[in-house]
This record gives sequence, structure tokens and C-alpha cells, in this order.
Amino acid sequence: MSLFSPLTLASGTVIPNRIAKAAMEENMADADHAPSAELLRLYQSWADGEAGLILTGNVMVDARAMTGPGGVVLEDERHLDRFKAWAATGRSRGAQMWLQINHPGRQMPAGLGQETLAPSSIALDLGMLSKQFRLPKEMTEADIADVERRFVTTATLAERAGFTGVQIHAAHGYLVSQFLSPLSNHRRDRWGGSLENRARLLLDIVRGVRAAISPGMAVSVKLNSADFQRGGFSPEDARAVVEMLAPLGVDLVELSGGSYEAPAMTGAARDGRTLAREAYFLEFARDIAAVARMPLMVTGGIRQREIAEQVLDGGIAMTGIATALAIEPDLPRRWRLGQAVAPTLKPIAWKNKPLAATAHLAAVKYQLVRLSRRRSPVPGVSPAWALFVSQISTKCRTRRYRRRMEQRALLLTQADRR
Repeated sequence: MSLFSPLTLASGTVIPNRIAKAAMEENMADADHAPSAELLRLYQSWADGEAGLILTGNVMVDARAMTGPGGVVLEDERHLDRFKAWAATGRSRGAQMWLQINHPGRQMPAGLGQETLAPSSIALDLGMLSKQFRLPKEMTEADIADVERRFVTTATLAERAGFTGVQIHAAHGYLVSQFLSPLSNHRRDRWGGSLENRARLLLDIVRGVRAAISPGMAVSVKLNSADFQRGGFSPEDARAVVEMLAPLGVDLVELSGGSYEAPAMTGAARDGRTLAREAYFLEFARDIAAVARMPLMVTGGIRQREIAEQVLDGGIAMTGIATALAIEPDLPRRWRLGQAVAPTLKPIAWKNKPLAATAHLAAVKYQLVRLSRRRSPVPGVSPAWALFVSQISTKCRTRRYRRRMEQRALLLTQADRR
């Protein structure tokens, strides 16, 4: 199987090649939490680079629940024109353009000033960084129903905007992943306990989305192959959830891993496992492929064509690339032309793994900002400098976000009084 052979999904969607631009968090929304001009320029670089599938950075289903300030939100149709421009940009060179939709749950920075929801009232364990996140409130049945409705609403709006698919984020320790993990879900009702109960939110969201959008629009799920924490969501759990998803019309499952507590998505495990330098999750994906009835995609550390080809040779349908495409957005095209390109960032050997993971993400965002300004990436940027720049930007965006949410709350209060 070639990296440049097309893939036809159950919905009829045809992905022109097997290379996907995996989701990265850009934090480049405009003042309305809609796609900015900078964000569109960034995605044009990936469209021009000829990836077959372009997945957006996570788009929030609720403006009150953000992974960080500056995030894109799609909860109503007020700024749908900007989302239409975003979808058209991603599709401009023939790629499929899918909107990744998400809710952070307890992984929402305390500085944003919003109430934090989670399956159970269990705080994040990040050592000295734990204070950056609030103790979450355990969700009520009404909270859960609201989240389900919001995922479905965002998916239908994505279709109206011209996206060709949606991806439901159930990995990396965000809300749906928190329900799946026994470490963060201690509920004793129908959303907790057995794996079937812990998977209920994900399965209900998938059913709702599939029923609400057109049959020809793709539905994907991003799932952890494991949490990489002792007692967490295991590879065996992942296999079972993939089997549960099979009859629900899921076109593609992307396998990744980890969370803020155990950032395996940047190569760091917390349960004693040693992760390979490239294609971190390939061995787990091969096991899951044995039971999967839909195509799988593996994301995590891939930067060489040879490794990408090994992924396909292992029975995986798609290879997802993130960091390498932040450095070389035209990587798929260069590989197709036979060029041996393997982009990489400056390595980080800090002992504090959560802090090192944060610095890695900051170094990635540093490249994304430069691309959005039509500047060349700087892969050798100091991780410490990238982290400093990111923290300054985050503080400014946080202040703007809090002011906006205060204005929103005031308007709602005034409307209620009328």
C-alpha cells in the first residue's frame, strides 16, 4: 500500500492519500472565537502541502469550556461565514477537511475563570502545576445531556459550513476521555463503573452525530490507545471500545494516547512503558486493528517517510502527522517528489515531564504562529524561549477571554430581567 493511494471510507468519502495533518491546538481564534485570518493562512499552507486529510485543531462545543484562551468555538450559527471560509481553505487543493470537536472537562485552566465540569470531582495530579487547574464539579445528568446536545449541534453546524467530516475527541484526557478512564470516572450511576457505562457518553454522542448529519459526511473518533497511567484506560479497554463503535457508522478511528497527567502524545509515559521515538502508538494500534471493522489512523511522533510506510505496512490505513507538519507544512508533497525530509524540533530532556510536554507544545505553537504570518518555521527555537513567549501570549488572551465572558454573562442577566 502506498502513502499516496486513496482511501474510501464507509460514508463514501474518498481521502486522496494516506497522510493526515493531525490536530494541533493553535489558539488563533478572532475576538468572536471564530477562525481568524491568521488561522486561514496557516491552513492554506497545509492545503498547499497536499495532505490528504486535514483535521482542525480542537474546536470547542461550549465557549464556557475551553482548553485555553484563543480557542475556536462553534456553538451557534452567528459566525458561520468564517467557518465556511475555513472549510473552503482546507479543501482548496482537494483534501478532506474535518472539524475536530471537543470539551475539556477538568483540563481547563483555572485562570479562565469558568466553572469546571468532569465525570467526578477529582483534581488533576500535575505536581507543582496542579494549582493551574480547578477541582472540577461532578456533572449532573442535565450537564451530561447538555454536552451531548452541544456535540451534535456543533457537528450539524460543521456540515453547514462545508466541512466534509467531524472528529469527536475522546483522547488526551479531555472530557469524553475522562469518562472512559477509571482514574477520573468514579461514578456509580449509568455513566460509571463498567467499561460499557464509562463509554456511554462517547457512544451516545456518536449516535447523535451520525443521526443528525448527512450519510455522506464522515464521522471519526480520536481515542487513546492507553492512558499510560497505572489503573487507567488500558489497551484492552481501547480494543473493546473500538468494537463498540463498529456498528455506529464511524468511518475512521484515530489512535493516540496520554493526557495532561501522562503526556504520552509527546513521547512521555507515566506507567513505566518505554515509547518508541517515532510512531509511539503503532504496536497498540496493530493489536486494535485485529478487531477493528473501520480503518485506523495512528498519530504520534512520525516524521520520516519510512516510518509512515511502516505504519501502513502494519495494517493501519492512515498515518497522522502533527509536529513535523508544523515545521514542514509541505511535507506530503516533498515526500511524493521523493525528497528525504524528516523535520524535528530541538529535543527537551527536562526531568519535569508535564513541564517538558508544555514546552514541547509551546515550541510547536511557535512554528504555527510563524506559518500564520507567512514566515519560515524555526525548528531550533529554544524550548524555554518558546514557553516564555507562549506564556506571555496566554496571559494576554486570558485577560481578553475573561472580559468577553463577563460581558456575555452580563448580557444574559439583562435578557433574563426583561
